[in-house]
Amino acid sequence: MTALRILSCGPGVTVQDGGRHGYLRYGVTVAGPMDALAHAVASRAVGNRQDGAALEVSLGGVELTAEDGPLTIAVAGGTFQTTLDDQPLPPVVVVTLEPGAKLRLRAGTAGMWCYLAVAGDLALPAVLGSRATHARTGMGGLDGRMLQAGDRIAVSPSAGAADSGAIVAPLLDRPADIIRVLPGPQQDYFADDQMAAFLAGPWRISPRGDRMACFLEGPVLRHAGGFNIPSDGVAMGAIQVPGEGQPIVLMADRQSTGGYPKIATVIGADLGRLAQARPGTEIAFRAVSHAQAVRALAEQRAFLDAPIPIEPLRRDRFSSEFLLGRNLVSGWIDARQPS
Repeated sequence: MTALRILSCGPGVTVQDGGRHGYLRYGVTVAGPMDALAHAVASRAVGNRQDGAALEVSLGGVELTAEDGPLTIAVAGGTFQTTLDDQPLPPVVVVTLEPGAKLRLRAGTAGMWCYLAVAGDLALPAVLGSRATHARTGMGGLDGRMLQAGDRIAVSPSAGAADSGAIVAPLLDRPADIIRVLPGPQQDYFADDQMAAFLAGPWRISPRGDRMACFLEGPVLRHAGGFNIPSDGVAMGAIQVPGEGQPIVLMADRQSTGGYPKIATVIGADLGRLAQARPGTEIAFRAVSHAQAVRALAEQRAFLDAPIPIEPLRRDRFSSEFLLGRNLVSGWIDARQPS
């Protein structure tokens, strides 16, 4: 069976699908992609389901190859450096990976995560209906852990894979300066001036974050009614404010319940925007209505429901290795000889 072989791998590379839903009441984390839009774009570009299993690649990057047959690969997400046999590719792209060829993803100019989808299906067992990796509990993915050099993932390739080309996905161009939120559900634990301070910011993304939470640094928020509440369920994007007054945004690997007041919740359409913000990035929050949040998510879903546009690749950059490996001289003349 055709397979992906991991040649080298930084930390934080996992298998993620749409997530493990329906088990939060049992304390089971949803997991799934940090940037669901980018994950879905990569999956749809190769003809897979939007919630299909794909590789989530962190800043440490990954290098891989195909074994026992070619594979059609799509990459989407942050602006990573993407190369095929040392030849640069667009950061959002569909390409054929031949056996022995090396596809390399490395951190580039922007973004924290990118997604690598393979046309077909990754032959990995589902746990509670999902192959999403939750490394803290050893659940899903490949043996419940992050990927490492030497790993081999069997693939059932798709017969109708897309042609190679640059993926046209303007919705992935999402600067993280403004993150839209819905107030609450416990905004009554904060006086009006504290809600105003929360929206005014600015907030800086802390390097303490991971797949479980994004930590923010900025104005100290004061609670009007204490900072302990009865634990209740939390959604991805819920913004807790613990006693120290610095907000924490719960992300894909969040716990199932939380006991700090939640001043606001990041809207679904902006979760990937926040997830892609690197440490040190300054952001501000803007409150929107429920109707505005629904419209923003509907725009993304409409894009994903239509065929993903793919344009032919135009090569305008060549490495020295590539040029030296080609015969660029058709002949030669001796200047001393008459023409």
